[in-house]
Amino acid sequence: MADVKTVKVTQTGSPIRRTKEQRATLVGLGLNKMNRTRELQDTPEVRGMIAKVKHMVKVEG
Repeated sequence: MADVKTVKVTQTGSPIRRTKEQRATLVGLGLNKMNRTRELQDTPEVRGMIAKVKHMVKVEG
């Protein structure tokens, strides 16, 4: 089995005063509270979601 690449995403910004779409994107990533971290598969779909909220998240590896 091939190793699955992952990316570690941490929420650094507040969803307060953000659009509904940005809030929904954070929830879709599993991030809806400050400083919450999730390890997700590195897929084009996840990368697209991260790009939509790049000002509110920190991405590692």
